[in-house]
Amino acid sequence: MSREERKIFGISWNVFLLGLVSFLNDMSSEMIMPIVPTYLTDILGIGKALSGSIMGLIESLSSLFKVLFGYFSDKFRKRKVFVALGYTLSAIAKGSLAFISSWWEFVGLRIIDRIGKGIRTAPRDALIAESSEKGKTGKSFGFHRMMDTLGAVAGPLVSIALISLFANIPRVTAYRRIFLISALPGLIGVLIVLLFVVDKGGEVRKKIKGISALRSRNLQMFLIIVAIGALGRYSYAFTLWKAEELGLTVVQGLGFYALFNLIYALSAYPLGAYSDYIGKRRLITAGFGIAALASLAFAFARNIYELALAFILYGIYIAIEDTIPRAYMADLAKEFEKGTVIGAYHTVFGVFVFPASVIAGVLWQNYSLTHAFLYASIMNLVAMVLMLLTRES
Repeated sequence: MSREERKIFGISWNVFLLGLVSFLNDMSSEMIMPIVPTYLTDILGIGKALSGSIMGLIESLSSLFKVLFGYFSDKFRKRKVFVALGYTLSAIAKGSLAFISSWWEFVGLRIIDRIGKGIRTAPRDALIAESSEKGKTGKSFGFHRMMDTLGAVAGPLVSIALISLFANIPRVTAYRRIFLISALPGLIGVLIVLLFVVDKGGEVRKKIKGISALRSRNLQMFLIIVAIGALGRYSYAFTLWKAEELGLTVVQGLGFYALFNLIYALSAYPLGAYSDYIGKRRLITAGFGIAALASLAFAFARNIYELALAFILYGIYIAIEDTIPRAYMADLAKEFEKGTVIGAYHTVFGVFVFPASVIAGVLWQNYSLTHAFLYASIMNLVAMVLMLLTRES
């Protein structure tokens, strides 16, 4: 049995390795992400509305590249080169944050990081789909998201340990050291991609008769609903600002963020596998409903117990909406266009995430965080209703 035909934990070797790479990369990212909101507002001196806009812009920008590089990976029938390039750019950009002193330098490096994500995401997701057993894409994507999010659990915990270790030095110096250290796991992930992951893009036939799934009214309507739901998808930074509003310390906020990621990690794999049996649209619909509940919980949380409930609901929601739509799009896509179709989903989602964070930031500054979360709840309720009113053809 060849290496790419081996299975581990019921999934292909390729999917396992890509999950491991995502674990390392997300650990790298989440080592710095929880300290970024404080770094922006307290050290770089950026206002609340601008902070929300910057966080939304950074998270949204990568999506503009996803459909493009998904298309390139289909056209050239190469996935691995784009995956490795994307992870390399992100690792270098994160480490370079250690040397900046202004908000525009921060934005520039974060843009490079997000461009790296934009380059790698659609080709990587297409590679996961091509490396999956037929009818088991939910399981494969669920495993991948689980590993990705376990990295997000490990990252804040490492960050907490490093903050404690650097407690006796100036905070700005401690943050710079954490930025530099964060590059190491990402670079190890790049080596795994280059040395062990097997490219499957070359197996895709150049010409296959048929109409692109992107011309399907069913898929087009789904992308419209994705856009509406994305308008209610605020940056993770708002959840940490909520913790700060309730009087929690930075370390306590990191603990709640680790709880969110743990719930996400524990939910993604079983929910992905479950979607293969009950249908992916059903779980996506439920995800919008849970998102609305999570936003309401954040809006009205007044103590750590209510805040914990909000983070738990948020974790389940993100586990669904970051996992199942990818598998759903992979199932709809024809063999010759998986990178393009998955990239189209990521692009639509990302384009509408940016105004979502801008709106939330404006509502926060002019009214309160409660208004920002209530807005998000309404948008997710609208998306859920539309999913219930439309049927899969």
